[in-house]
Amino acid sequence: MTAVADDEGLRAARLLHHRKARLGQGDPIAPPLISAATYHVPDHTKGGYSYGRAANPTWDELEAQLSLLEDAPVVAFPSGMAAISGALMATLTAGSRVVLPSDGYYNTRLLAEEFLQPFGVHVEYLATTAYDTAEFTGAGVVFLETPSNPGLDVCDITLVAARAHAAGALVIADNTTMTPLLQRPLDLGVDLVVAADTKAPSGHSDLLAGHVAGRDPVLIDRVRNWRRLSGAVPGAFEAWLVHRGIETLEVRLSRMCASAQVIAERLAAHPRVLAVRYPGLPGDPSYAVSQRQMASGGFLITFTLANAVVAERFLAECPFIAQSTSFGATHTSGERRARWGDAVPEGLIRLSVGVEPVEPLWAAIAAALG
Repeated sequence: MTAVADDEGLRAARLLHHRKARLGQGDPIAPPLISAATYHVPDHTKGGYSYGRAANPTWDELEAQLSLLEDAPVVAFPSGMAAISGALMATLTAGSRVVLPSDGYYNTRLLAEEFLQPFGVHVEYLATTAYDTAEFTGAGVVFLETPSNPGLDVCDITLVAARAHAAGALVIADNTTMTPLLQRPLDLGVDLVVAADTKAPSGHSDLLAGHVAGRDPVLIDRVRNWRRLSGAVPGAFEAWLVHRGIETLEVRLSRMCASAQVIAERLAAHPRVLAVRYPGLPGDPSYAVSQRQMASGGFLITFTLANAVVAERFLAECPFIAQSTSFGATHTSGERRARWGDAVPEGLIRLSVGVEPVEPLWAAIAAALG
């Protein structure tokens, strides 16, 4: 596998020039930042922008860019959870049954327990590794996350989508850990993709953003209508920053994934590391499926140290690891995931590899381990 396949390289090149065909003499190459709540509308029958909750020119530029990335229509949201909420609210009704990953992002489960269930939605949890053989009869929506966060288990997206569709269910995939440059769930058969652009697409830990992508016009219109009616709209400045971040996404991912492969291999050989999960390692349980549907092993690694005290000391002593939650930024970050209540060993660390040169980064990690 390579960090970005050849066709994704072409896609990345197109991202940088997606405005070119629309530019006139003297137009700015970078999209303008337009922050407006109201617009000049002397005649509402002639179209155009009318009100800031319905549309914004800067959102349009971001959505055009993301649509090239996803090869599908996109609806931008102010956070990844807003995108997840929008996709679920657009596809579920009272009495619906939704299947969620028991080992995926914990806030998706909290949303289901605190809001979907009280509204009459039946929620079922499955481990990511159980999706390939699960029985989906009676499900309205099958929501998957692969690789899972934080365990990095994977399921076969093509197989799960086919089984879910045969049972009459829609399929939503959370592709936050991979981005469309490393994994393409829509091409593999899912109906909607959700993602937190807070992570690698923006890449600088300075904003919240998300999006939903889908090729069914009825579904994506329903998502867009949820955004308009709920008011879950992105800010113009945040949309502008995400657009700028995506222009370097391919370059950053190439460095991050290449470094993660090296670091995962070295962690796996280190005597103080009890276990390592990284889909790009040939011995990893996720390796075979990841080879079929992912362009690389990604930039996330989980590894387990002896206990919570050892893990926290390692994080505190490594100068090139930011102790923070989230992932996908230019800087390497790490955290002990059990502190959030994830069902993982107390000494498990989720490491998000950044764009630091790999040898200084590894030297710092090795010193902190030692």
